[in-house]
Amino acid sequence: MAFSERVARLKSSLIREILAAAQRPEVMSFAGGLPAEPMLPKVEWDAMPASMGQYGTSEGEPALREAIAAEARALGVPCDASQVLIVSGSQQTLDLASKLFIDPGTEVLLEAPTYLAALQAFQLFGADCIAVPQESDGPQLDALRQRLENHKPAFAYLIPTFQNPSAVRYSEAKRDAVAALLDEFGVTLIEDEPYRELVFDGGSATPIVSRLKKASWIYTGTVSKTLLPGLRIGYLIATPDLYPYLLRLKQSADLHTNRIGQWQALQWLGSEKYRGHLAELRDFYRIRRDAMQAVLAEHFSDLAEWQIPQGGLFFWLTLKKPLDTRTLLAPALAQNVAFMPGEPFFIDPDAHPGHLRLNFSHVAPERLSEGLKRLAEVIRQAQAS
Repeated sequence: MAFSERVARLKSSLIREILAAAQRPEVMSFAGGLPAEPMLPKVEWDAMPASMGQYGTSEGEPALREAIAAEARALGVPCDASQVLIVSGSQQTLDLASKLFIDPGTEVLLEAPTYLAALQAFQLFGADCIAVPQESDGPQLDALRQRLENHKPAFAYLIPTFQNPSAVRYSEAKRDAVAALLDEFGVTLIEDEPYRELVFDGGSATPIVSRLKKASWIYTGTVSKTLLPGLRIGYLIATPDLYPYLLRLKQSADLHTNRIGQWQALQWLGSEKYRGHLAELRDFYRIRRDAMQAVLAEHFSDLAEWQIPQGGLFFWLTLKKPLDTRTLLAPALAQNVAFMPGEPFFIDPDAHPGHLRLNFSHVAPERLSEGLKRLAEVIRQAQAS
């Protein structure tokens, strides 16, 4: 069978495999970034016009593009609706950007750690990925400048607000500094913001793209974490020099995004009921975050270090005695516990042992203590042996 050369770089998704194994009802899963099912909103379809079942425009529904542009402008992102492209979840943004920028050997700049599915997409197309270490308030600036001086990345891919997996939120000072460096070196920014609305503690952080003066950019988001992931509705907003190419790539991929999902998203975005839903969501997840923090303090304080996330869906743990956490998956699943090992979130997994990503949105608080107690015991046994 004569496949393309890129198929040799195709990796299965560890997180999807873990989620498949965690489908059993007895498994307590801290693995995926799944929204809590009790908080998935009830949606109505009766008012949807029959015309939504017809083919649509590749750019997306005009009213939805207007609504997204208005929300982005309120955040400080300079744009209008003509720069908005509705995509099949923000995952599609990563695919389109990979097709636009990456040939085998193209350099791209990433955080360390970074979003696993982005890393897989970029490597599939042959990217040579360059990592910048994360600090508690964003990337190490000296390291970032050094990478930009020594390399010529086609773009920088950053998740500055409740980063997946580390939950880091860049400070205002780091956002200004990153924007200044990207402008100085003329590097395009892809800014991924799936967790922006899931904020539990005070503090604001306007997007980095709103601070750029010269560099091109793509800003991408989704309704998967705030409405329904099953809708598969995301968006990208791009500078005018990039937008026409992304649109043509979209046309060659799937003609247009699901119009029925677009219609449903439009019923919510910018509305009072959406603002009320977001407030309920934040309260619900804040309670679950606090519950996990309390249980982690009980069972993990001697095993690991972590920061309390100010938003998003994850805790990021660093073991005090590092080991390859991928080796813990089978024994944890044998105890009906699933989690996400930290190694795959790095460009060089074997060089970064000893991290775990734990989701706090999905497991009910009454099962939390038992699940984390079992996971802690699995870690202790592995370290002892």
